[in-house]
Amino acid sequence: MNEHLEISQAVAPGTHAVLLLDQAGWHVSRKLQVPANITLLPLPAKAPELNPVENIWQYMRENWLSNRIFTSYSDILDHCCEAWNKLADQPWTIMSIGLRDWAHQF
Repeated sequence: MNEHLEISQAVAPGTHAVLLLDQAGWHVSRKLQVPANITLLPLPAKAPELNPVENIWQYMRENWLSNRIFTSYSDILDHCCEAWNKLADQPWTIMSIGLRDWAHQF
């Protein structure tokens, strides 16, 4: 997670980023070195409605990654990359999976 926080280098000078996180152990570890230009905002536990990416992962598992036996780490990476690329070619699917009707009622 510390390596991921290097995204702080891509934050424009003079601005600040907020990173939404689920409460996975590595997201809330006391060992994190959070850059000054990033604020971590943990979502409530067990709140997939607030974190649409969870529905993306579920869609990928259900459609391309479940019921498989992976032979190696590189096999896992290959399958995940292939699934991600398939999904990336379907922007309307991504939008429909992540859409929250309640978010448009305000």
